[in-house]
Amino acid sequence: MKKLFYILLTFTILSSCSEYQKVLKAEEIAPKFKMAESLYDEGEFGKANRLFAQIVPNYRGKPQAEKLMYLYSMTFFKLKEYYSSGYQFERFVASYPKSEKVEEAAFFSVKSYYMQSPVYTKDQTETKEAIGKIQEFINLFPESKYAEETNALFKELEFKLEEKAYSIAKQYNHVSDYPASIKSFDNFVFDFPGSNLREKAFFYRLDSAYKLAMNSIEYRNTLNGIEHIKLIRLNQAKEYYNAFKKAFSDSEHVQVADNMATVLDEELKKYDNKS
Repeated sequence: MKKLFYILLTFTILSSCSEYQKVLKAEEIAPKFKMAESLYDEGEFGKANRLFAQIVPNYRGKPQAEKLMYLYSMTFFKLKEYYSSGYQFERFVASYPKSEKVEEAAFFSVKSYYMQSPVYTKDQTETKEAIGKIQEFINLFPESKYAEETNALFKELEFKLEEKAYSIAKQYNHVSDYPASIKSFDNFVFDFPGSNLREKAFFYRLDSAYKLAMNSIEYRNTLNGIEHIKLIRLNQAKEYYNAFKKAFSDSEHVQVADNMATVLDEELKKYDNKS
C-alpha cells in the first residue's frame, strides 16, 4: 500500500508540474490568472509570482487588475523580496486609492521597507528611509488598525539609529579620539532626548572630556594670542560632570564620575593659585 501511495503521489506531483508548465507557456491569460490564484492560496508563491508577472501588462485598466496587483505585490512579500514588494505595494496605493485594500497595501509597503533595514552596525540609509515611510503612513492613516504595530516598528527603527550614533561616539572614545567623541555624544544628546542610552552617553561624554583635559597641553598659540587650552578643557569636563550628576545622580557610574570631579577640582585649583 505504501508503494502504491508513493506512486500516486509522484504521479500527482508530476501531473501538477506538467499542468503548471503548460499554463506557463500558454498564450491565454485567463488560465494563468486562475492557476496563479490557486497556487497563491496553496502557498506556492514563487510559481504564482511567475504567472502573475506574465499577465500584469495584459490586465492594466481592466476590473481584475486591482486584485491581480494586490496578489502580485503580496507574492513578493511572502517570498521575502522586500525591495520589490515595497515598490509594488506603493504602486498599488497610488493606482487604487479608493480600494478597500489600500490601507493594508500601504501597511505592507511600510513593512517591506522596515524589513530592508540592516543591523545597526551597518549603514542606516534604509532605516532612515523606512522611518520616513512609516511617518507618511501615520499621516495618511492616523486611525489605522495597524497603528500599534506601526508605532512598534517606528520605535525599533529609531532605537537602531540611536544604537548607531551611540556606537560611533563610543568607538571614538575607545580609540582615544576624544574631540570627535565629545562632539558625537553632544549630537547624540541633542538628537535623542528620550533615549535609553542617554545615561551612558552623558557618562562617556564626561569620560572623553576628562581624558582630553588631563592629557592636554597647557597653552596653544593662536592668531588672537595664547590660549589656555588645558584650563578651557578642564572647565568643559567639569561642566559635563555637573550635567551628568544632575541628570543621573543614582547612576552606577556616579562613583567613577565623582573621582573624576575630584581630580578636575585639584587641577583647577592650580590655576587659582597662579592667578
